[in-house]
Amino acid sequence: MSGVEKPKIGAYQRHLLVCTGPRCTPNGESGALFDSLGERLKAAGLSTGEARVKRTRTGCFAACKGGPVMCVQPDGVWYYDVTPANLKRIVDEHLVGGVPVEALIFHRGPGA
Repeated sequence: MSGVEKPKIGAYQRHLLVCTGPRCTPNGESGALFDSLGERLKAAGLSTGEARVKRTRTGCFAACKGGPVMCVQPDGVWYYDVTPANLKRIVDEHLVGGVPVEALIFHRGPGA
């Protein structure tokens, strides 16, 4: 054992990975998107309990066209053009309603 304390993460249902660029959104749209997620998830009832959605800011996904880009795990759904209006649709329809927003999906991962 190295003596390093084992980290802990609270339970969550889904994990959002948000690419914060900088190449896909040179004007900072991805950072603003990530910053707005906390309040949006809280308003939708997805910030605590069994329905909790975890969010993580990531570096480049190497999918630079059509940003902001966001991946929903474990669903394996990759969204592009995640504007504030499209984020609202993703939260309402996919994260709350359980139905991915097909018009905004550019890729599906293994098993999706």
